[in-house]
Amino acid sequence: MQVNQRGIIRHITAQGELGRRIRDMGLVPGTPFTVVGRAPLEDPVALRLRGFTLTLRNNEADFITVDVEE
Repeated sequence: MQVNQRGIIRHITAQGELGRRIRDMGLVPGTPFTVVGRAPLEDPVALRLRGFTLTLRNNEADFITVDVEE
């Protein structure tokens, strides 16, 4: 996804500790978010959701399925 694109989280495929950590950050199905930034090498990505901004590494984001808003 590109900076300023919006999406909605549909599914988290991570299991165990990683899955719990992703959910604990507020990344749960049905949550809308906006990509607000990317590091120079595209990793990590900054997301704005639920009134705060968090960064997520690409290898963590690989476990999150989203619907991209056009």
